[in-house]
Amino acid sequence: MNSNAVALGKIEIMDRTTVTSQRRNARIAGILYLIIIAAGIFAEFFVRSSLMVPGDAAATATNIMASEGLFRIGIVSDLVMILSDVAIGLIFYILLKPVNKSLALLAAFFRLAQAATLGINLLNLFFVLQLLSGAEYLAILGTGQLQALAMLFFEAHGIGYSIAMVFFGLSILVLGYLLFKSGYFPKILGVLLVLASIGYLIDSFASFLMSNYANYAAIFNLIVPLAFFSELALCLWLLLKGVNIQTQDKRTLESVRR
Repeated sequence: MNSNAVALGKIEIMDRTTVTSQRRNARIAGILYLIIIAAGIFAEFFVRSSLMVPGDAAATATNIMASEGLFRIGIVSDLVMILSDVAIGLIFYILLKPVNKSLALLAAFFRLAQAATLGINLLNLFFVLQLLSGAEYLAILGTGQLQALAMLFFEAHGIGYSIAMVFFGLSILVLGYLLFKSGYFPKILGVLLVLASIGYLIDSFASFLMSNYANYAAIFNLIVPLAFFSELALCLWLLLKGVNIQTQDKRTLESVRR
């Protein structure tokens, strides 16, 4: 057997191994995305939205202390989502670096920045619990003051979330472009992610720039269904289909030969 045949055989073995690995990575990414979606929806809509009474610090404080366990589970759910975000950022980088290594790395960095922002932002929720804990050193403040401060930190968490969504929007903007160009996935998934990213960015910057954002919040909230559908579609594709093995095989083989 000549050296060229041996080299080609090694390339083909490496190619099959890489494709199998990428298929497994795609499935893991799908599982992580499902965890992110479920944990995020639970924490934001089933916990915080059910406990907060807009404009009423006393009622919000009463709800939190009456459901403190649920509030804490919401924090843990957020933490699970953040950890999954870090992991999925790495996996998307591995999946898409054959398309464009620099852009895949940029998307991963933006996702990591989002995760770091969300992690720090969780402190606001712990401050809420601390203020409402009844600790002796807080006795210098009246009940109304403590409840008002707790509401302040609760709302500050929402602002921190909007800041994190800027990084997330940029991450899925780059990710959507890479999906579109890769050939590993249907191009419509890339288009949907780009549209979702534009929606996230518009909503976040509107909340920063508009003093009367609350008056238009219902309009901006129309972005949520599009973003949810886009990410759910990608999640299901990763779980059920993975990557386009034929295209992945061709790209990997060319990459190895180079």
